[in-house]
Amino acid sequence: MSLFFGDGAAAYLSVALGKNETKTIHQGIGNSILFSFFSGVVIILISYILGDGLLRMIGATDATILLAHDYGFIIYIMMPLAMTQNTLASIIRADGSPQYAMGAMIVGALINIVGDPVAIFVLDMGIKGAAYATILGQFVSFLLCAFYLTKSKTFRLQAGSFRIDFRQLKQIMALGASSLLTQLSIVVITVVNNILLVKYGAVSAYGSDIPLAAFVVIMKLFQIVLNIAIGIAAGAQPIVGYNYGAQKFGRVRELLKAVLKWTAIVGIVCMVLFEAFPGAFIRLFGSDGDLYMEFAVRCLRIYLLLIVFTCVQKVCAIFLQSIGRASAAPLAILRDLLLIVFSILVPMFFGVTGIFWAALVADVFAMLITSVVMVRLWKELQEEKEQKQLGSEEHIRPTKPGVIITISREHGSAGKRVGQILAGMLEIPCYYKEVTALAAQESGLAAEFISDINKNSPDRLQELYLSTNIVQQAITAQDKIIKKIADNGSCVIVGRAADYVLREYSDVVRIFIHASKDYRMKKVMEMYGDTQAEARKNIEHSDAARANYYRSVTGLLWAHSDNYDLCIDSSIGEQSCAEMILAYLEKKGY
Repeated sequence: MSLFFGDGAAAYLSVALGKNETKTIHQGIGNSILFSFFSGVVIILISYILGDGLLRMIGATDATILLAHDYGFIIYIMMPLAMTQNTLASIIRADGSPQYAMGAMIVGALINIVGDPVAIFVLDMGIKGAAYATILGQFVSFLLCAFYLTKSKTFRLQAGSFRIDFRQLKQIMALGASSLLTQLSIVVITVVNNILLVKYGAVSAYGSDIPLAAFVVIMKLFQIVLNIAIGIAAGAQPIVGYNYGAQKFGRVRELLKAVLKWTAIVGIVCMVLFEAFPGAFIRLFGSDGDLYMEFAVRCLRIYLLLIVFTCVQKVCAIFLQSIGRASAAPLAILRDLLLIVFSILVPMFFGVTGIFWAALVADVFAMLITSVVMVRLWKELQEEKEQKQLGSEEHIRPTKPGVIITISREHGSAGKRVGQILAGMLEIPCYYKEVTALAAQESGLAAEFISDINKNSPDRLQELYLSTNIVQQAITAQDKIIKKIADNGSCVIVGRAADYVLREYSDVVRIFIHASKDYRMKKVMEMYGDTQAEARKNIEHSDAARANYYRSVTGLLWAHSDNYDLCIDSSIGEQSCAEMILAYLEKKGY
């Protein structure tokens, strides 16, 4: 939850700065901090109310319940501040101070590391001492991060910053959804494996506690290696996204090769070390008898045998996210979902060690599916040729001072044509595709890519797609161009949420063009040669994409009349629509 709000707020901050919309940044940051804190409070309530029942539900046994109780009930106390600190760390990095965020986390970690042996052994507090050392480290990290807010670079928090704003909060949550899904899958895997280890361990020679202890150690090693691989992919992400958007496909292929090469090297080296010296790695976390060592060594070799596959699979998902592919989200949690399924099935035949064998099976299937996706992508990249950006000669045309008309329209309502007719009557320029071409020049992205943002996003994953870095970069460039066009003088701008982008401009008239579905189907069949079924499907898809894009950018409903000055049914005819708008402008004194 802390990453849900933290990573979302960090992305929100970056996008707002890119758009130069800094007035409300403090409210978005304040809301993310507030809801991260609230989430911690809810977690405290759930944890204390469910008590030992919760601990048993996630895998505690008779031998460990008292230790889990003593440790957990102390850890819960710091949950709101620990989560707020984690959220603040993401915000501080986005504010341009990654060293400060890292320093705050390192200080807390060092206090924890030093405090553990002091509290456990010197003060003789046992596992409770470890818990107190942990929350002390978390509290100090929180104080350091909270202090940063007094000297932040791009925003200043005030009392009003914490006034709940659901429109901004929704944008933040959309941007943080990917982090939430990734973290949730880890939680589910841990809980499911804990329960299964207790169940199958109890009927084995090892008992319940040895498998649980060994699993914790193996998962720590797994996460260390995986985080190194993810770091490689995350470091390449902005470079990959920029070059893909600019249609520099040769560079994208080279980047993909480099990322996969170094990820594979890390995975193979670690795999060899784990297989050759498993005991050494187990002993780093302590040892508890010959039976424990026997089980832990054996299962480490099984679970981490194909860790190179896991690393490559996760890195491929991040790469897809870098180029704005919506398939990145399901691919990111593919291995985890398969692991949950196989963790339930495989132990039925192989007992407690089957839980560890399940990881190998999941790695193989996830890698096969990922390979199909990436081979297809590789072919697409090979087939594409580097080309000049569309509309490279576009420029903002001379005009006169006066009204700016924005036109939003349903698919098939002929809104674009109405805008062109109106512009001709007023003798001012009309911008439609020209906006994407000019945005391409502004950002270095390809006009075709910007133009096809809605077309490339699937119906069920549009929120995740629209929150990706490369798409947000395109939207930011587009908004800048719309404002430049408006600053130039009177014009007509069709689509691209221009009515919202220019919300602070005074001389803007917002028009919405609509019509009955039957009328629009007829128009689409005439314009594009669609069959009746194709026309209906295209209208539904296009309207849904426009509504989702508008909602993602504005937080408002696309077709709601309150957002517009004038709504017109275009079935009266394109010319009549333009004349009606002209009459409205005259009535308003433009």
